[in-house]
Amino acid sequence: MITTNNLSLQFGKRVLYKDVNLKFTPGNCYGIIGANGAGKSTFLKLLSGELEPTGGTVEVTPGERLAVLKQDHYAYDQYQVLRTVMMGHPRLVEIMDEKDALYAKPDFSEADGMKASELEAEFAEMNGWDAESDAAKLLNGLGIPDDKHTMMMSELTVKEKVRVLLAQALFGNPDILLLDEPTNHLDVVSINWLEDFLADFPNTVIVVSHDRHFLNQVCTYICDVDFGEIRLYAGNYDFWYQSSQLALQLQKEQNKKAEEKIKELQNFIARFAANAAKSKQATSRKKLLDKIKVEDIKPSSRRYPYIAFTPDREAGDQLLTVDGISKNVDGEQVLKNVSFTLKKGDKVAFVGPNTLGKTMLFKILMGEEEPDTGSFKWGVTTTQAYLPSDNAAYFDDVDLNLVDWLRQYSKDPDETFVRGFLGRMLFTGEESQKKANVLSGGERVRCMLSRMMLSGANVLLLDEPTNHLDLESITALNNGLIAFPGTALFASHDHQFVQTIANRIIDITPDGVVDRVTTYDEFLANETVQQQIAAKYQGAED
Repeated sequence: MITTNNLSLQFGKRVLYKDVNLKFTPGNCYGIIGANGAGKSTFLKLLSGELEPTGGTVEVTPGERLAVLKQDHYAYDQYQVLRTVMMGHPRLVEIMDEKDALYAKPDFSEADGMKASELEAEFAEMNGWDAESDAAKLLNGLGIPDDKHTMMMSELTVKEKVRVLLAQALFGNPDILLLDEPTNHLDVVSINWLEDFLADFPNTVIVVSHDRHFLNQVCTYICDVDFGEIRLYAGNYDFWYQSSQLALQLQKEQNKKAEEKIKELQNFIARFAANAAKSKQATSRKKLLDKIKVEDIKPSSRRYPYIAFTPDREAGDQLLTVDGISKNVDGEQVLKNVSFTLKKGDKVAFVGPNTLGKTMLFKILMGEEEPDTGSFKWGVTTTQAYLPSDNAAYFDDVDLNLVDWLRQYSKDPDETFVRGFLGRMLFTGEESQKKANVLSGGERVRCMLSRMMLSGANVLLLDEPTNHLDLESITALNNGLIAFPGTALFASHDHQFVQTIANRIIDITPDGVVDRVTTYDEFLANETVQQQIAAKYQGAED
């Protein structure tokens, strides 16, 4: 168990949190959420002891082992992959090294024999004889094949190193597990494996993640870092979001009778608890939800951008025909014989490990690149708006404030009108006077989304739109695209984003496309597709 007692942290005059009192208990997974800069990762550093608080204490039950997902990808370059994983349990590796040193002594004494016997007993208690096979299982589950287990860490790519460091954190059944963005650089197969692993993990897990599907699958509690406080809520991310929004809505409706509000909240709790599912974590989560009282649900003080795409006109039946497009980049074929026809109302998710291929297809469809072979044709009634994965060209060399930047893309140049759109994306007051070339990654994406909203397009193309966004912006964009009455083509690694928006999945493969009218979950559940995914994602660079 790990607890915080009046924990406080302050940098200069800025107070991140004050008097935080929380208890994290075994058998639960706690998801840490909060806006960018709220201090989520910093909170993990306080819990791990990497950072000292300015007030209060962090206490770990004596004798319990705490494991942390390391962020330094080069710290273990001098070690073999398998040993790096086992180094997640320092005492076990220490015993292994001590034993080897003793047995290698040319003058092995009786005292050495006694010491070796003690070490062997401790080694057996730690299940040390299975250490290498356990480490190998973790690596295989995370997509690192057997032939790389004996390689040096320095020989791996950064994305492979991230997976090895995740295996290191999971190794040896730690009592407390701290994970900061563990799904980064993982493919869909590895994420599913990690979800299953954590759902059955018997000890304490505390995780920071922007992946809502992941938080929903594994979390029994949500810790909301907001306005100098960290509040604990039972349930997963969806329960926290929907209940807090419902409470906020009921709070605004002051004319509603208290009895009606209570009944509405009670019905929500019961409905959500009944739908809980997923191994041990789901059982724990359902028990928690069953115990929730109406007064436990509080409105969130978090601000969400308002994202709504309204087409200026409805598109006709002829939208887009793509015929046999192929493209090579630096001698590598990234698109081969890509053909499909877009239908009115389609919301198509492009999936698979071929990130460059998806980006190149969007660039070709927007006229930024030419195909080597093949062609495409947009319908005459269509208008397109595009969110590229790399938006540097729109900001880096632009010396304009945000009002003037967005005014370039507005049919109505009136400053009040433009400020209104910026306000929707949380750029209010002085923030609207920021220079475009100093924005953060998340702020740039929000500006690009404002630009798309102003376009009035009836077809949207979005390449990894959730990159750099916080959970609030991701949720708002997700809801905006669900409500969008036009047609959308998008690429995303966000499972919930794809599942809730797409009605059609196109997987760009080395030989063409796999095109199915289905949801993402149904696509992944298809046995043939699962086999294909497992084969092509094994060791793939996502």
